Amino acid sequence: MSGFDTVVIVDWSARSAPSPARPTADAIWIAVARGGAAECSYHRTRSAAMGALTALFDTELAAGRRVLAGFDFPFGYPRGFARALTGGDNPLAVWGALAARIKDGEDNANNRFDVARAINAALPGIGPFWGCPDAVADDVLPAKGNLRTGHGLPEKRECEARLPRAQSCWKLYTTGSVGSQALLGLPRLHHLRQRYGDVLSVAPFQSPTTPIVLAEVYPSLLADHIAASAEPDEIKDRAQVRVLAEALHAMGGALETMLREGNAEEGWILGLGHEDALSAPPAPPPLRDDCFAMPAGVEWTPVDDALAALRAGLHPIVQAERCKVADACGRVLAEPATALRASPPHANSAIDGYGFAYDSLPPGDPVLPIAPGRSAAGAPYEGNVPRGHALRILTGATVPEGVDTIVLEEDTRQSAGQIAFRAGIKRGANTRKAGEDMSAGDKALPKGRVMTPADLALLASVGIGEVSVYRRLRVAVISTGDELIEAGGDATKGQIFDANRPMLLAQIAAWGMEAIDMGRVSDDRAALRAALDDAASRADVILTSGGASAGDEDHVSALLTEAGAMQQWRIALKPGRPLALGLWNGAPVFGLPGNPVAALVCTLIFARPALGLLAGAGWTEPQGFNVSAGFEKSKKPGRREYLRARIRDGRAEVFASEGSGRVSSLSWAEGLVELPDGAAQIAIGDPVRYIPFGSFAL
Repeated sequence: MSGFDTVVIVDWSARSAPSPARPTADAIWIAVARGGAAECSYHRTRSAAMGALTALFDTELAAGRRVLAGFDFPFGYPRGFARALTGGDNPLAVWGALAARIKDGEDNANNRFDVARAINAALPGIGPFWGCPDAVADDVLPAKGNLRTGHGLPEKRECEARLPRAQSCWKLYTTGSVGSQALLGLPRLHHLRQRYGDVLSVAPFQSPTTPIVLAEVYPSLLADHIAASAEPDEIKDRAQVRVLAEALHAMGGALETMLREGNAEEGWILGLGHEDALSAPPAPPPLRDDCFAMPAGVEWTPVDDALAALRAGLHPIVQAERCKVADACGRVLAEPATALRASPPHANSAIDGYGFAYDSLPPGDPVLPIAPGRSAAGAPYEGNVPRGHALRILTGATVPEGVDTIVLEEDTRQSAGQIAFRAGIKRGANTRKAGEDMSAGDKALPKGRVMTPADLALLASVGIGEVSVYRRLRVAVISTGDELIEAGGDATKGQIFDANRPMLLAQIAAWGMEAIDMGRVSDDRAALRAALDDAASRADVILTSGGASAGDEDHVSALLTEAGAMQQWRIALKPGRPLALGLWNGAPVFGLPGNPVAALVCTLIFARPALGLLAGAGWTEPQGFNVSAGFEKSKKPGRREYLRARIRDGRAEVFASEGSGRVSSLSWAEGLVELPDGAAQIAIGDPVRYIPFGSFAL
């Protein structure tokens, strides 16, 4: 068994009471990574955390997923301790011995200092455990480490000796008291071993080949990487488990080797010695050589089948990076964006007017004295508005204490320090509640979202200044053919201007991707091979136009065939010819028809959703609408047809000629009319499916 589907990282806590209800540091945080961004959760007690973990393990086992679970406390003690405590060298026997002694309540109340004192008393000298409140300290369990003597055990394990910042597992109190975490954590892990039996193993004490593997982790191995990857105002403990879970998941099969490293008596910190690899940006898995494969024996492929095969064969191929929100328009979110602050952050006024307590209104038409001062946006009123008084309040201003309702200024009369208005106003009128739009912790935007200007406003409104986005997909464009020259040049007989490349480059840029112009290549196989090599070194995806069929000068398909990664799709589509699809030095290649109309239609129908998926935005279907036909057509069965069209007077009209060489039709059109695969007889007024170019972000 190899590889892990799920990586779980736990930041443990030795608190003696429940952690605060509001998420905080020095509590229990759990991160779960299954690829992409890790999901984080906060737990107030050890019992609650273990309940969440066992529920997670049960779910993963039922789904057939393999789990690596890392805990940030020592799994073993310095050499000699196991024998001193249990009479043998088995570190897992220490887990059982501690489980028999430790009492840890559902409210976090525990007896760890009593257990440490009893162990010290059974060993020579004073120690090895130390650290406790002054009221608990005595000659057996000293408050300071320098009061120990003669216990005969090493201060640190081998792995801790290699980490200058690592604390000793004997330390039970104040900053870095991993000793208390271990005393309260190892009994919990012992109970997991009892619950799951042979399904669970502990690295490096046991062979890590089971469906669940437990391992010791130390997030500070990646301290610099975690600091650089932390979200604005993110709690450090949350950032530690999140980043480490994602880093370990990205290691893939290398985890199998790492789990077998270390000291089988003392235990080992997973990843020690591999810090550079863990801190490296995760590389997406390569596409399979057969990612474009169609079922064998298929002669003409229906459009829907071709799209399904394309979707199944691809996955995101770009890495994540941090980006300021101001620069994020058009970028694809690599993980969900979570609101850091409520919007609005406090109750505020929707109008200019006067605020008061609704319950203080007298019967009939109210007349209220005006309290001195006012509340304005950015200059809130300090204090409590007296009951039965009204306060001047401006649009956007914080609603002060003593106010729950606001009357519009135009609906009042002011005189002699009082306001008067008609009865009938409703409680809470003209106020906006705190968090009315979004609460802190809400998911503001989902992973895979292509961000719009409005999205940037939303992120800014909830305090997010930086987001994790996928690097822009780099798409290289190559035009092929001896007949092509650059627009504006002197064309001789038999030559045409290259219309495809400027069209495709502009379209790629409009999709928020990085368009790389590789120029024109003649019908020379060596030149095309060099161009493909260059494109694959500079781009993630390659689009070619021309040379995608099987003729003498169709070198794109020929070269892909020579490379052993060619799939020629004969798609039942009009306009369009076979698509040449394959991999060149690991880069997906979309070999488009040379005809501009067919090239654009194939790009919109096939390349657009595929590029979105490769870029991390997921697979998107274009939104179509049923409209009345403003044309007549008799369609034969066998191919799906896309007619260049636009809406006029509420009906879809199509270009006068269906010729695929009419480049002017692309400029004339505002969308496509999609006709089904079967035969169709279209009359004026019949419903047809119209897909506006806007659905393709064209």
